[in-house]
Amino acid sequence: MTAPSVLVLYNEPVLPLDHPDANSEHDIYDTVTDAFKVLTAAGFVTTKLGINRDPQPLLDALRRDRPDAVFNLFEGIATQTSTEVSAAALLEWLNVPFTGCPAAALALGRDKVRTKYILAASGVPTPAYLIVDALPVPRWDHDWPAIVKPAYQDASVGIEQSSVVTSQVQLETQVAHTIATYGPPVIVERYIKGREFHVNVIEPFGATVGEPVALAPTEIAFRKDEPGRWAVYTFTAKWHEQSDEYKAAPLKFPVDLPAANFARLAQIVQRSFRVVGCRDYARVDVRMDASGAFHVLEVNPNPYLNSITLVDGLKARGSSYERFVVELTLAALARGGVAVPAGAITVPVGLISGS
Repeated sequence: MTAPSVLVLYNEPVLPLDHPDANSEHDIYDTVTDAFKVLTAAGFVTTKLGINRDPQPLLDALRRDRPDAVFNLFEGIATQTSTEVSAAALLEWLNVPFTGCPAAALALGRDKVRTKYILAASGVPTPAYLIVDALPVPRWDHDWPAIVKPAYQDASVGIEQSSVVTSQVQLETQVAHTIATYGPPVIVERYIKGREFHVNVIEPFGATVGEPVALAPTEIAFRKDEPGRWAVYTFTAKWHEQSDEYKAAPLKFPVDLPAANFARLAQIVQRSFRVVGCRDYARVDVRMDASGAFHVLEVNPNPYLNSITLVDGLKARGSSYERFVVELTLAALARGGVAVPAGAITVPVGLISGS
């Protein structure tokens, strides 16, 4: 019996390199290269396929040489981001097992409005908020500052220094700008001053359903809020490595967080993972205010797989990027009822993450 076949599926970038959002799209190539190397070295029969505006090549590949599982790295087309959900839904329709979150969780994660509703209704602490579907902007009845976010973007797209506002006049201007640029609705959220953590949550292969594990967090070690610059993870701070904002928002690991605080944080992110319906892995972004209270900012059901926050968290748990990629694939195969021959698959050591 041959080793299982795996198709690495990803989104071919469609934005020109000089587009302001291009960096967030083109990094998919690094992720695909690393995952393909690991899966091939592990012994899987591995192929890869990039698609963009036309799903037909995926349908053709599934009909011509149906894989045992798909390693899903499809993040959606930049000009039609809802296709992130469409690809997963198509795989579900065709009963092809795949890694990562199901279509329903991906759809919910993209919709920050409904995610907010669900988190709040489930008792997950999240900042006070206001949803603006159309102008004029209602009065903000909570403390200032506030932050304005497009509801259907990710990768910090639409987050700027001007997104943080301190008055009703600034709020109305920024909401109008965000709606004009990205469309409605817009989320206005109380800006939480304090520390920000990115916490990856995984379901270890072979674990009982309902047992997600919070990995050790990474902190965005912002410089303190300064006149003219807020401690916020803008698109520039995340993607433009030569910018002052990027240099003012370094990632820190490990973090100084007492065990009791981490235990509370872990419970919050694990609950967030469950109520959004995530599977395999996700990332939860959280702020801790001056009193030590945690506030969930966002649940990302399809985070950057090559993120240092994930790699460092896996290492701290005694695992590795290579093992994680292999175990994600084995979990997808198991969901599809595919048996893996004994000895057919091994975990590469040091191939990507180093020895």
